[in-house]
Amino acid sequence: MNAHGKVHKYGDNVDTDVIIPARYLNTADHKELAAHCMEDIDKDFVNKVKPGDIMVARENFGCGSSREHAPIAIKESGIACVIAATFARIFYRNAINIGLPILECPEAAEKIQNGDEVDIDFDTGIIRNITRNETYKAQPFPEFIKDIMKSGGLLNSLKK
Repeated sequence: MNAHGKVHKYGDNVDTDVIIPARYLNTADHKELAAHCMEDIDKDFVNKVKPGDIMVARENFGCGSSREHAPIAIKESGIACVIAATFARIFYRNAINIGLPILECPEAAEKIQNGDEVDIDFDTGIIRNITRNETYKAQPFPEFIKDIMKSGGLLNSLKK
C-alpha cells in the first residue's frame, strides 16, 4: 500500500470540531461531511484537495470528541493519509476503524511544508518528501491493521 500527493499542512491541536464543525453532524452522508471538512480553519480546503493528497499536522491531531465524523470527512475529501507528530487516542482508533491511514512521525510533521509533494510506503513506514529531497521514518502498521486499511475499514475487513 502506498500514497502519493500534495500536502495540506496544519498546526497543533487540530480538534474534531475544526475538522468537521458540529453544525454538520446531523448528517451521516459522507459526501456532505467531506464538503465541509476543515472549513473553519481552511475555507478553501475542499476546493484545493485532490484525491490522494496528504494531510500533515503537528501535535495532538484529532483531539476533541469521539465521533467518527472527523476521520470520515477527511477520508471522503480524498486525503490518502494523515501524518502528525501525535494523534489524540480516540481519533487514532476511529481513523483505523474507518480505514483512514495515519502515521505518527514527529520529524515529518516538523519538516514537511504546505504544498510539498510526498510519497508514503505503508509497508515500510518510509515517507519521502520529494519537494525537499528528504526521507522520514514512521512506524509501519502491523499486518492486521494493514488488512483493515486495505479493506476500507474494520467493518469491511470483518466481512471477508
